[in-house]
Amino acid sequence: MTDDRPSATQTPALGGGGNLLRLATIGVVVLAVVLGFAYVGGWLSPGRLTPARFVDRFEEVYGLHPGFRRNHAKGVCIAGYFDATGAAATLSKAVVFTAGRTLVIGRFSLAGGEPFASDGPAAIRGMGLSFALADGEVWRTAMVDLPVFPVRTANDFYTQLGASVPDPATGKPDPARVKAFLDAHPETMRATSLIKSRPFSSGFANATYNGLNAFRFVNAAGETAPVRWSMAAVDPFAPEPTAPPAPADKNYLFDAVVRRIEEGPVRWRLIVTVGKPEDPTDDATIAWPDNRSHIDAGTLTIDHVDGEAPGNCRDINFDPLVLPSGITPSNDPLLSARSAIYSPSFTRREGEPKTPSAVNPAALGKGP
Repeated sequence: MTDDRPSATQTPALGGGGNLLRLATIGVVVLAVVLGFAYVGGWLSPGRLTPARFVDRFEEVYGLHPGFRRNHAKGVCIAGYFDATGAAATLSKAVVFTAGRTLVIGRFSLAGGEPFASDGPAAIRGMGLSFALADGEVWRTAMVDLPVFPVRTANDFYTQLGASVPDPATGKPDPARVKAFLDAHPETMRATSLIKSRPFSSGFANATYNGLNAFRFVNAAGETAPVRWSMAAVDPFAPEPTAPPAPADKNYLFDAVVRRIEEGPVRWRLIVTVGKPEDPTDDATIAWPDNRSHIDAGTLTIDHVDGEAPGNCRDINFDPLVLPSGITPSNDPLLSARSAIYSPSFTRREGEPKTPSAVNPAALGKGP
């Protein structure tokens, strides 16, 4: 059998002009890559808001706490499962909505970047969830116990955080800066009024958590529908007491939910709200009308709670754009911004030494 592969002497030599052209092409590609990184990093436009600058702003407001999330820094890990009713399967082809069980890892948290802050009345509570779908896909969602979000865009949020930077002289935000922001953002004033009109619950277990951004469900036929979702608590609602807790009880909200889960599973109903064409999908400061169609998609059961540690929720990035087939983003500008900002925040904390969380279920004598 003859070897038809060209030998070293048979390989045609590349002429000098070809070499120059090849080097020039490589140079253009490398330059394009460098410029791309420079643009993303903000090096070419120092005034442009970048994900890294946004994370810097969180550190400016709350201080630097190595190893912790830059927002929702204080938290505890939870785990359980989701039992789908199958009712949402006509709207979305995502496997998570087919009748059956899906394992879930999650996290309860408080808004803000101080991991050792004391719990307090009207503290904004968060629920992050990661669903491990049977087909190998993953769905992640991060919700809070607010009816709407206070700002519409990432730039507005960045500006609002800037207005909240503590004045060195008082240790509190400058009221004039806060007022100036609110005067320039009437939608925030409107959203804040709605938020203040709804009482906070007495704890994590009886709070309802809302995914404030709109998404689109896609069914097997390729039809789409605008949606928002909520985790509605099964535990009866009780309002947050107006009297502050004892000074020594700085983790009272977390301690209460740890004890509640140790007593027995805690449940929420996943309620999907289906929007109409006139409902805005690009503005999280506006609530959709209450008379929209609501679908009971299934029950979330949380039966395990643990302190943050390697391998559990501590190292999960609850990126809202980690979506399975059957769920797609809407045109809400906050979605891409949240995803972009979560990334450098995750990268920073992963490269930092870890300090034990302020929340330690085992310290109550009931944790695992």
